[in-house]
Amino acid sequence: MAGSGKEWRLRASLTLLMSLSVACSSTDESESTTPQMVAAFYPFAFVGERIAGDHAVVTNLTPPGVEPHDLELTPGQVVKISDADIAIYEAGFQPSVDDAIEQNPPDSTLEVTEVVSLLEEPPSAESHPDEHAEDDSGEFSSGDSADAPLQGDPHLWQDPTLLIPVAEVLADELASADPDHASDFKANAAALVKDLRELDSDFQTGLASCERREIVTSHAAFGYLANRYDLTMIAIAGLSPEIEPSPERLAEIQDLVQSSGITTVFSETLGSKQYADTLATDLGVTAAVLDPIEGLADEDSDEDYLSLMRSNLEVLREANGCT
Repeated sequence: MAGSGKEWRLRASLTLLMSLSVACSSTDESESTTPQMVAAFYPFAFVGERIAGDHAVVTNLTPPGVEPHDLELTPGQVVKISDADIAIYEAGFQPSVDDAIEQNPPDSTLEVTEVVSLLEEPPSAESHPDEHAEDDSGEFSSGDSADAPLQGDPHLWQDPTLLIPVAEVLADELASADPDHASDFKANAAALVKDLRELDSDFQTGLASCERREIVTSHAAFGYLANRYDLTMIAIAGLSPEIEPSPERLAEIQDLVQSSGITTVFSETLGSKQYADTLATDLGVTAAVLDPIEGLADEDSDEDYLSLMRSNLEVLREANGCT
């Protein structure tokens, strides 16, 4: 009887192992047939999730609370990129992502500057949104002499209409990876385009009649917003928030705030508030937050790109006396 008991337990163990093996195999097969997408940071993850729906797994490489400019990839994230069916990113914005894609390329990539033309220069304190200033070297400057020249302003999602071609091309890419759900991807893209056009209309209407059109921001992340909605951005720092403004730049902004009757200085959700808040305190004006939406803050878990943009709209309307 003892032998029979051991034999029964052995057969039961083998049966369990076989069942687990089949289950794991089925899970692996299911995962392998579901398109895997990696998005470099939040705005592109938002677009990816809206287009993919339930038909693809979207991984945002920039976790909530992390400044996208500062992103350093983990080995696991590099593997995610290599294993992905498609990666959506913006060349030059996150060097660690650029390097990983070059060294461990996924099956397909959507590099957004191939479908969207970047602004050469974010509008600065010295220029109207449609003007461009060029320094002696031929490079464009954001008004921060300490900032290194950059080949265009990467913050394109601040103009919601520029996400439309990104959404449409991404739908085509996903349709190629998963033809069975091509119609769903197209329908999801159409729904997102509708939402983006409505958001753009809300901004056009909401900022049409304002007492002031200047916005003082922590760094030059709002050039596309200014360009689209006829605002003038006065950036404390340049395209990169890590670059500290010079004393001359801070003095210049103080003079502009006082001479233009500006009532608000904007800091950001993820970046340092030091210079913006200090300026506001020294000048006796309001300190407020204008979200560049480069990434999500931990407290933004119930928010998305559309709701955060609309929150920005309300903050801008209040700061600039819009009716």
